[in-house]
Amino acid sequence: MRRSKSLLLIIAILLIFGSVNPTPTAVSLAAPRAHPLLLSIAAEKPDQIVAVIVQKSDKGGDLADLVTRFGGKITKDLRIINAFAAEMTAKAALTLSRNPGVRWVSLDATVEKSDEISTDTAPIPSTGVDSSVAANSSISTFLRNYYPFTTRAVFTWAMGLTGAGVGVVVVDSGITGDEDLTITEALNFNSNASSAEDDYGHGTHISGIIAGHGNLSGGLYRGLAPDINLISLRVNDDKGMALESDVVTALQWVYDNKAQYNIRVVNISLNSTVEQSYNTSPLDAACEILWFNGVVVVVSAGNSYSGMEYSTINAAPANDPFVITVGASDEMGTFGLYDDVVAAFSAYGTTSDGYVKPDIIAPGKDIISLLAATSPWRDMYPERVVHTYYFRASGTSMSAPMVTAGIALLLQDEPGLNPDQVKYRLIHTAGRINGSGGEYPYLNIFRAVEGTTIETSNTGTAISQLLFTGEDPVDWDSVGWNSVGWNSVGWNSVGWNSVGWNSVGWNSMYWGP
Repeated sequence: MRRSKSLLLIIAILLIFGSVNPTPTAVSLAAPRAHPLLLSIAAEKPDQIVAVIVQKSDKGGDLADLVTRFGGKITKDLRIINAFAAEMTAKAALTLSRNPGVRWVSLDATVEKSDEISTDTAPIPSTGVDSSVAANSSISTFLRNYYPFTTRAVFTWAMGLTGAGVGVVVVDSGITGDEDLTITEALNFNSNASSAEDDYGHGTHISGIIAGHGNLSGGLYRGLAPDINLISLRVNDDKGMALESDVVTALQWVYDNKAQYNIRVVNISLNSTVEQSYNTSPLDAACEILWFNGVVVVVSAGNSYSGMEYSTINAAPANDPFVITVGASDEMGTFGLYDDVVAAFSAYGTTSDGYVKPDIIAPGKDIISLLAATSPWRDMYPERVVHTYYFRASGTSMSAPMVTAGIALLLQDEPGLNPDQVKYRLIHTAGRINGSGGEYPYLNIFRAVEGTTIETSNTGTAISQLLFTGEDPVDWDSVGWNSVGWNSVGWNSVGWNSVGWNSVGWNSMYWGP
């Protein structure tokens, strides 16, 4: 009898103090806090290994140890959003989601790029600009892209603005450097990529729009802000795929190094393929943290085309109300603005949280920019190669860097502007353009630079619920709440649902007609 009582006492002590290792089959009465797809996988294939992002609550100090005890492994520290990436069985992830230290568990899956081939292209200008838009700068007469004139950037060049001293980060497929680009820093954040070089071509093309010198073409194909401090953060593998955790890790680097490089703008020309609220998106949360700390975040709206099963306007980061979401225009092969329209492929609409997107439109059809020497595009689409070293591409991927470059010119002229003032200035000095979704602001860089308003956008907008614990903003070191001194944040909490975000893809590239 005494032995039985002693045995029961030992078992009770082990259970109370956790000496018995927990297993994924442990019973918990708590409701799971996880992406619906993860719940489905756990029910159908519980032993399947899944990649997840686990956001911690204010009680989540021992979660990493718990992941290991469940047989999983931590793959990335995502401290900018108080989270980590991990790999484990679906059953273990489901059990983990019931732990009181977990705020939310998202899938961290890959998505392949979406592209279509088309030979339908606009004519290349054979001469300089017509007299109606001539700038007071001799360089304008040699350009062979329409967008320096459409955006009125040529007028800011005449003012001596080239983006000098402004740090601009391109979070993309990397950059392959050549005589046309001066790269300040290039880093790789994808473990499946061998280097920071651009083996795909997307990031180099975008960077050329922002900062190309035009040296390989004798000045014909010049970017809008050639003298910026260009920083390349590669997040995709050699096939164009990326994980959300790769992107968030890159944004963490931006936060850590923004002062050293004077980083003022980040360009993200990629989109998730999963619709969801910005209140449950780790990527949106990371973008907002940069925004609140003085870094303007510019993102592509994404593309819609026949056969597409989703609308990227409801996916991160295009759906976030704080960032500047950019749609694309079709310049119709002319220098004038009178015939420009919103491109048919440019995504638009009202997000599930009630925000109308995109915020602004910029040229995005048949844009000629740099072709990475290591890109397969030369062989895949030879009809799109221009002047040997350049390539013609379309998409909101190409329109976002127009706005990014314009902001660099504006911040060179007025470095004291904060992100909400920049957004307000761009939108309220813009022209107007018609599209299927209605009338939108149309980027006019010269008017933005000449403008004087210091009013702010986003006033009263509620921040992502992933930045809250209960009724108060999250208290961790990566958030500089004191920098939110321009009253852009509405601190009232808003409801958030159980829809999560799992991945990013290159759907902002458009290959259709």
